[in-house]
Amino acid sequence: MGHLTHLKGRDALGDAVSKDDEFAEYMTARWRPMLHAAVLLGCGHSEAEDLVQVTFTRCYVKWDKVVRADNRNAYVSRMLLNEFRASRRRRWWQERPTAEVPDPAVDDVASAHAASHAVDRALRRLSQPLREAVVLRYYSQLSERETAQVLGIASGTVKSRLSRALEQLSNDSHIKDLTNGRHS
Repeated sequence: MGHLTHLKGRDALGDAVSKDDEFAEYMTARWRPMLHAAVLLGCGHSEAEDLVQVTFTRCYVKWDKVVRADNRNAYVSRMLLNEFRASRRRRWWQERPTAEVPDPAVDDVASAHAASHAVDRALRRLSQPLREAVVLRYYSQLSERETAQVLGIASGTVKSRLSRALEQLSNDSHIKDLTNGRHS
């Protein structure tokens, strides 16, 4: 990648920052959130890793566009979603992979594991458009406007999808088991 190096700016010490360095820093910071988003969209762990790797490869090739985007994370989330959808169109005949969403920051591994499975099962019961809205809005922490841009729909449609999704999730038996029937 060294031969593709372009000067993009200067760091705090005044040293030149290359495209490669800037991209590597971004990818390092966003790898885990993108991986989790891919799993929550419906990928198995190894498929999620492949999907994120393909997304970041495309991201590197289009880095000049990514850098100019109003919101880099939203732009790259859209790339991930497009890759996910394309992979589903190519492999429509295969079984849907199952996945665990690991959360190593939680001390109680058994609880974290149970919570991961409950959330994953509940999300899988949502239609794909509802699941995409929930993952982008709440997991990827995009605003409603950014979520709408990523999905290519109106903000009002995002709001209605989120409303329907949250209603379904609040009544989902997996989530109720997780919260012991309590609503937060």
